[in-house]
Amino acid sequence: MQYLIVGLGNIGAEYQHTRHNIGFDVIDNLAQDAGVRFSDQRYGAIAEMKVKGHILTLLKPSTYMNLSGNAVRYWMQVKKIPLENVLVIVDDLALPFGSLRLRGEGSNAGHNGLKHIQEILGTTQYARLRFGIGNDYPKGRQIEYVLAGWTPEQLEILPKRIDLAGQIIQSFCLAGIQRTMNDFNKR
Repeated sequence: MQYLIVGLGNIGAEYQHTRHNIGFDVIDNLAQDAGVRFSDQRYGAIAEMKVKGHILTLLKPSTYMNLSGNAVRYWMQVKKIPLENVLVIVDDLALPFGSLRLRGEGSNAGHNGLKHIQEILGTTQYARLRFGIGNDYPKGRQIEYVLAGWTPEQLEILPKRIDLAGQIIQSFCLAGIQRTMNDFNKR
């Protein structure tokens, strides 16, 4: 079975390892653990890994966040991956830092990457793994907050949460979304 695992983020050194790029960081970690490398392809960087016979295509869109749907649709078509086998990893201001929530559908919650994916795919019925980045910023400073790096305290905790996100992704592919939500959404 084939899966498309999409980590949302923005390309460019100025965005590297910012809160908004946690999707990139999660799948970079997954690829590193699997010993696979990304190659630049159309609409993004792609790597393929296997988990117990399942093929996971890892995608970091090169379209910038606001046009992520173009990359998702393109790679779904190229790899012939059905919507139920797509998982998008995204930063979420509404969740406390380090919280991880898997959902099979939902609103875009004001996230421009999810909004564009929804527009391009014409549905909200795709899985997303929401990675909490917290919302500890002064009024009117949301953009600066999401595009900033992590605090030293967060950097200490971040690797374990990124590893847990990788476990959730693998469980999604092996056990399915319902069992994975039951097993992980309480942690």
